[in-house]
Amino acid sequence: MYKNIQICFLLSVLLFTACTNNKVDTIVHHAVIYTVDSSFSTAEAMAIKDGKIVAVGKNEEITNAYNAKELIDAKGNAVYPGFIDAHAHFMGYARGLFQVDLFGTNTWEETVNRIVLFAKQHPEMKWIQGRGWDQNRWPGKTFPTNELLNKAFPNTPVVITRIDGHASIANSVALALAGIKAGQAITGGDIQTKNGELTGILIDNADNAVYAKIPPPTKDDYINWLNKAQQNCFQQGLTTVTDCGLDVEDVDLLDGLQKNNQLQMRLYVMLSDNNKNLEQYLKKGPYKTDKLFVNGFKVYADGALGSRGACLLEHYSDQPEWSGFLLRNKSHYDSLAKVLSTTSFQMCTHAIGDSANREILTIYNKYLKAKNDKRWRIEHAQIVNINDFDLFGKVAIIPSVQPTHGTSDMYWAEERLGKERMKGAYAYKQLLQQNGWLPLGTDFPVEDISPFKTFLAAVVRKDAKGFPEKGFQVENALTREETLKGMTIWAAKAGFLEKEIGSLEKGKKADFIIVDKDLMKIAETDILNTKVSATYIGGKKM
Repeated sequence: MYKNIQICFLLSVLLFTACTNNKVDTIVHHAVIYTVDSSFSTAEAMAIKDGKIVAVGKNEEITNAYNAKELIDAKGNAVYPGFIDAHAHFMGYARGLFQVDLFGTNTWEETVNRIVLFAKQHPEMKWIQGRGWDQNRWPGKTFPTNELLNKAFPNTPVVITRIDGHASIANSVALALAGIKAGQAITGGDIQTKNGELTGILIDNADNAVYAKIPPPTKDDYINWLNKAQQNCFQQGLTTVTDCGLDVEDVDLLDGLQKNNQLQMRLYVMLSDNNKNLEQYLKKGPYKTDKLFVNGFKVYADGALGSRGACLLEHYSDQPEWSGFLLRNKSHYDSLAKVLSTTSFQMCTHAIGDSANREILTIYNKYLKAKNDKRWRIEHAQIVNINDFDLFGKVAIIPSVQPTHGTSDMYWAEERLGKERMKGAYAYKQLLQQNGWLPLGTDFPVEDISPFKTFLAAVVRKDAKGFPEKGFQVENALTREETLKGMTIWAAKAGFLEKEIGSLEKGKKADFIIVDKDLMKIAETDILNTKVSATYIGGKKM
């Protein structure tokens, strides 16, 4: 009898010790947790300690096995891995939040009126900048001239960027400060004129001289901008953003802010393709911290379809004798690929037109082996000749796409390309089939920051207005599961981060969101009504 009592006592002590040893920081329970693991399983609860997931399972399993300082009752709502934007411009977006917003203007006159109002509200501005105009939304769909800008701002330099970032219009003051004159030739750019006079329209590389004259922002400016941008991201459920095209100084700034706990956003960074960045980073290799990974180089093959800078194999259907252009000599892309093929860095090349895609795919195939895990990327892969799709799969080239580009461009893309080329345009399903996975992004601020618009555009192939009624080229729609993977685990994989984030599994960082509607089940009309209730990074609510 005495021995039985001793045994019971020892068992009680062991059980108590086991329970007290299973202390965690947080338990999320009564949720529908989409783990996005290899079997796309769901769970009800998960335990988190020191910023990482220690267990995922049923409510009773987790709550009985662990003691938590904080209990989060999800009340039956869906929980997803934090959304990851596989292609965006975080710093550019942050800067743009404090410039004149020109998105959605319906005429050039409305655009100029917005700039005038902004200038009145910000008299301290020595340069006026803005972004978001799109002549394809305006009557006639033609580029404006800067006459109205010159009248409104005879003494203040003004330069405003087209929605895609591949064209700008500047007033005469800004053009004079930059030393731009009619008749100048620019490699990878076009300075437009009318009757021998500058119109102010600068395509691709042609606007570099103007932006080089703008005084750089201060560190305090950036802190203010980045924190506002970060909050906007958290509200949309974004926990990691791929920032495409930064310089050494940008990386140093972001790194310092993160280390000082002044910036929480996780960032995968592609460095801009220039000598300064190449010289510094090729020597020391990729750079990684808990929240920052610098592991790629962003290269530009061509411009954008909307500004007719995309490089096409045949002439534009709506502009005979014009087929766009590459932004650099072909030898540049070849020599860079040769160098990067001997490193751990990803080569990530912006390619919109079918000619640009063919050129870069051919070069990639020259330097990559059939079975490789370098994960070189084509950013956008927007228009691909139907004979070139297999060039992705042959050497595991990753197409990185942005579904809302399709639903933004669908109103005028066929005018640019004609019916035949549209067969290989915005072809996400065909691209997915090449490697069996496909990272998704928004390209914000080119498109809206919302991942829910990405989800709608990918699954339903409609825009926020519900247009078109039957969807845009629905044969290339993705399933809901494929889309969620594209916004989480596949986006993580595109940046070699799939072992750390992108799914809710034991050992991974506790980046997750709680939403009020289940994207996997709701009607398509409710997708854009979905709200993020809470965003967590490393188990901490943002």
